[in-house]
Amino acid sequence: MNIAVVGLGLIGGSICKAIKKNTDYACFGLDTNKNIVTAALADKSIKKEITPDNLNEADIVIICLYPEQIISFAAANINKFKKGGIIIDAGGIKTEICEKLYPVFKNSGVDFIGAHPMAGREFSGYDYSQADLFQDASFIITPYPETPDKKIKTIEDLTKKIGFGKFVITTPREHDKIIAYTSQLAHIVSNAYVKSPTIDNKTGFSAGSFLDLTRVAKLNEEMWSSLMTSNRNFLIFELQNIINNLNQYLYSLENGDKNYLYDLLKEGRIIKEQSEEK
Repeated sequence: MNIAVVGLGLIGGSICKAIKKNTDYACFGLDTNKNIVTAALADKSIKKEITPDNLNEADIVIICLYPEQIISFAAANINKFKKGGIIIDAGGIKTEICEKLYPVFKNSGVDFIGAHPMAGREFSGYDYSQADLFQDASFIITPYPETPDKKIKTIEDLTKKIGFGKFVITTPREHDKIIAYTSQLAHIVSNAYVKSPTIDNKTGFSAGSFLDLTRVAKLNEEMWSSLMTSNRNFLIFELQNIINNLNQYLYSLENGDKNYLYDLLKEGRIIKEQSEEK
C-alpha cells in the first residue's frame, strides 16, 4: 500500500517515521519546505517526494496541515486523488473541516474521513518528530454516514500498526465539544498560568506540579490560535466554566473560609478519582 503524507511537521513527520518503522508500506512526502523534504529523504522516513500531480499514486493520503490549509488543499486537488482511495486529515478540529469537505468529496469516487491523532509534544516541526509519538495514543475519526465499513477498517488497521492504542469513532460536533475541554482549554490555562511575574523567581522552587501545568504553554501560537478560533463556541463555554470555578476558590480565600475551600478541594479530588475509574 502507498501512503502519502502532506505536511511534514511534527505530526506528519512522526506518521512517516511510524509507517517506516512498523510497516512495509511505501510512504511518500509532500511539503512546501524543500529542506524538510530533504531531511525526510535522508532519514528514509519517506521513499520519495510526491507532488499534487501524482497524488493518484497513493492509496491513502494523510493531510497534516492547519485547518484552513487542509480544506483548501483537499478541495484544490479533488480530481488528483486516486479513485477508490482514502483521504484523511490530522486537524485538531473537525466540524469546520468536515462540513466544508464532505460536500466536495461526495460522489467524487474518493472517501474523505475526518481524523485527529491525539498526540503531540511541546515542540513543533519535523526535527522533533518521532516514530513512537503515537504509542498507545487515541486516533479519532469522524466519518460521514455513507463511509464504507471497509474504508474505516483500513484506517483502523493502519493506526494500530503504527502504535495507536485506541480507535474512536464519533461525530465532528462531539469531537469539537470534548476537545475544547480535554485539549484546547488545557493549553489556554497553561499559557495564562506562566504569565505571572513570579515565574522569574521559580528557580529552586518548582517541581513536578509546575512542570506538568506549564508544559503545553510552550505551544505553536499560529496553529493553536487557528484551532481555538475555529472552535470558539465550545471553548468559550469551557473558559466561562473554569472562570466561574476559579472565582469560587478566590471567594473562599478572600473571606478566609477554610471550610468552603476544603469542600471545593474535596469535590475536585472526588471528580478526578471518579473520572479515572471510567
